[in-house]
Amino acid sequence: MTGRRGPAKLAVRPSRSGRLGDRGLELALLLGALLICVFGYAETALALTGKLPPDMALTCVAAAALPLVCHVAVRRFAPHADPLILPLATLLTGLGLVLIHRLDIAYSTHSHHAPPAASGQLMWCGIAVAVFAGVVALLKDHRRLQRYPYVTIAVGMVLLMAPAFYPGDVYGAKRWIFIGPLSFQPGEFVKIVIVVFFAGYLTMRRDALALAGRRLMGMYLPRGRQLGPVAAVWMLSLLVLVFERDLGTSLIFFGLFVIMLYVATERTSWVVFGVVMFAVGAFVVGSFEPHVHGRVVAWLHPMDIFLPPDQRPAGLVSDQAAQALFSFGSGGMLGTGLGEGHPELIGFAGRSDFILTTVGEELGLTGVTLVILLYALLAERGLRTALTVTDPFGKLLAGGLASALVLQVFVVVGGVTGLIPLTGKALPFLAQGGSSMVANWLLVAVLLKVSDTARRPPPQPAADVSAAETQFVRP
Repeated sequence: MTGRRGPAKLAVRPSRSGRLGDRGLELALLLGALLICVFGYAETALALTGKLPPDMALTCVAAAALPLVCHVAVRRFAPHADPLILPLATLLTGLGLVLIHRLDIAYSTHSHHAPPAASGQLMWCGIAVAVFAGVVALLKDHRRLQRYPYVTIAVGMVLLMAPAFYPGDVYGAKRWIFIGPLSFQPGEFVKIVIVVFFAGYLTMRRDALALAGRRLMGMYLPRGRQLGPVAAVWMLSLLVLVFERDLGTSLIFFGLFVIMLYVATERTSWVVFGVVMFAVGAFVVGSFEPHVHGRVVAWLHPMDIFLPPDQRPAGLVSDQAAQALFSFGSGGMLGTGLGEGHPELIGFAGRSDFILTTVGEELGLTGVTLVILLYALLAERGLRTALTVTDPFGKLLAGGLASALVLQVFVVVGGVTGLIPLTGKALPFLAQGGSSMVANWLLVAVLLKVSDTARRPPPQPAADVSAAETQFVRP
């Protein structure tokens, strides 16, 4: 008589790039980032006041709990995600809290009428972490975002244009929506909505957009039917520039579409055509719109603010661009040290787009380079995710999110350093701003979910019944 055992069950082993190795590395990097921020917080207080802050223990515990909550959420709901994305975002956020606390002390001792912002920023970090954990837990598959592209863009356009209908402006631009005592910048969230829409739209239309049009001067120009979406986005970005006087959002909005269009079609003609269209539109608007024209004048003639009023160029009213250059120049290679500079001379914008000048003055060119490298490494992990994920929508989504981060860092750093006109946007993770903080952590959450899908190991093959062990029993 012969007998046969049932099919053997295959045990699924955790891969080296899976739950154990990646999450352990992520936790170790998170602890290292927290230590850097704690030492920075203590060094700032010692340099400015000569003693540690009385609430240091409570603040450090609260600040440490937030990334650990994120780590637990990622370990539970995205176990195969990239292990570097979360520590990089945590380190940038922690450095921002240290710099904002340092500026709070400077403003309070130099009669600036600016209330403390570090505690409020820490509260917004808590809200951002809650949003992050909710997205990581509830978004089971990033491809669900592809289902309703036109509803998504309709909501995004309403949010984008809403500030234009609010009376008055803040510092010359209309980018805020006020609801009672609260205010938020919808443009920070619209950049994510736009990436989701563009990824879905280009996934459906990329074959038509990639068709060669008429050849002119060695370059293929797009056909008229495919030119329509680009013209529509171009007109909308100009409307934002005219009615909201928001150069940064307009540049990010149009730049995202051109970059994602190039990624989808691999045609450089779209990039050239898009850059020319935006340059022409920005030149026309910058020549006639007073607020945008004033930013261009401040970019071209930053030091003319120190001339007598009757000799200054028309539209030049602020010395922030000049003070930023002085800050970078006085920092040198290694900086003056945390707490040893004078970033309060920038004025009210020192905690927003000009927060990088504090880095340049007190940490020097070395500190600025390291901060930019942190952003570059975070974007590189997003682009690596785009290369690794297999579905077309995920590729465009991850590439678009990484491009959105790069574009915003470029317009802020470029404006502060004098490379391009000032835009007034907040530096991601580093600068003060609740809307910016929540939106950027939402971006990180979606990127981690795409990364989890991209790095997930393939399922183990089923057992071959014919190869199962057969046992013979002698009668």
